[in-house]
Amino acid sequence: MQVPVDIAFHNIDSSDWAETMIRNRVADLERLFERITSCRVRVDQRAKSNGTSIPPVVRIEIGIPGRADLVVSHEPEHLQRKYQRPDLQKAINEAFRIAERQLVGLKEQRQGKTKAIYSDIQNQKLGQVAEVQPEQDFGYLVTSEGSLLYFHRNSVLAGDFDALGRGDELYYVEGVGDTGPIATKVRVKSAD
Repeated sequence: MQVPVDIAFHNIDSSDWAETMIRNRVADLERLFERITSCRVRVDQRAKSNGTSIPPVVRIEIGIPGRADLVVSHEPEHLQRKYQRPDLQKAINEAFRIAERQLVGLKEQRQGKTKAIYSDIQNQKLGQVAEVQPEQDFGYLVTSEGSLLYFHRNSVLAGDFDALGRGDELYYVEGVGDTGPIATKVRVKSAD
């Protein structure tokens, strides 16, 4: 790595075990993808609600030459759905698990191991945007059957996520996420 790892804690006390865990996980990322040039990790404890602590948010920004920074961040609700008692250790592990998965995908893409962009054409379906939350990096689309599917900003392969509006048509492939069915490989239908 060309730039030392940058770790910052906001609204939460720094701890030696957390910094050590983060540095070890960053070292794992470097072994997985050797072209990482920088890594910034932010741990943020948001306010408490109803007397209970909201799980911390771990945001990872990974610098890779030739592309925009790879950013991994999750909302506290994700941890609350996944774990009965979410804590800092689980938040760190979950953020780095997602980063590892994204780096493996990028590595495979660069090595030409991924399928061609339209190889999923037989599996793709047409849906419409039901709701978009650009500030939170996700949205929902309504399928032809009338059900709602979650999709993330990173799932949009073709088109501008920030320009999406209610009723816009999207092609997507249905996949399975951590909490159930989701829309993956989302492409905005071009206006013919």
